[in-house]
Amino acid sequence: MRLISWNVNGLRACMKKGFLDFCREAEADVLCLQETKLQAGQVDLAEELPGYRTYWNYAEKKGYSGTAVFSKAEPLSVAYGFGEDIHRHEGRVITAEYPGFYLVCCYTPNAQDGLKRIDYRMAWEDDFRAYLQALDREKPVVLCGDLNVAHQEIDLKNPGPNRGNAGFSDQERGKMTALLESGFTDTFRLLHPEEAGAYSWWSYRFHARENNAGWRIDYFIVSRRLAERVKKAEILSQVMGSDHCPVLLELAV
Repeated sequence: MRLISWNVNGLRACMKKGFLDFCREAEADVLCLQETKLQAGQVDLAEELPGYRTYWNYAEKKGYSGTAVFSKAEPLSVAYGFGEDIHRHEGRVITAEYPGFYLVCCYTPNAQDGLKRIDYRMAWEDDFRAYLQALDREKPVVLCGDLNVAHQEIDLKNPGPNRGNAGFSDQERGKMTALLESGFTDTFRLLHPEEAGAYSWWSYRFHARENNAGWRIDYFIVSRRLAERVKKAEILSQVMGSDHCPVLLELAV
């Protein structure tokens, strides 16, 4: 099974930069998107991507956040959002149930400059981890998306100057450690434990992508008991169209 996750940083803008061509060439069984920045009815992909069923979670705020799941097979069920009402206004989570696992597409809240939103981010992390653990008690979980954290120093180009900044604060990194220690596996590090220079996001400033001065903040994370089924975990850094690139997971059926 071939799964792809991509923060498109505005789907309508990405569609002008080759998004549909990528989808057709990628031949993913499931494609998960983050930061679609859409409202209902603004995009209809039924004709352009006829092989997929599409599921959307929109933020209440226009032009902000949002997630989507495109699936060739019809899921057994689809749920939008999770947990308490506080987490349900920004369109950040879609959970699609398949016979063998739950697929969770997630766009984690950014802690923002100066860690202005770190308190909410920490509450989100604890509640979201509990949600994933509850799913995992029923069947294995595949979590994907822009999780807005570079876990280890190897996961960003300049760890020293960024220590304590949003996405590389001790608090956020600690929550990722807690998630992994609760029974989950980072699939890219499973197959590429020592690979440096592997990033999925680059700032639009300072020629960051040209210089590969990036961060690995987009993930496929699976329940530990699925780890033996991971055949491929790649970062598709050659794919343009967003400040993020897609990430890929192939699971043995």
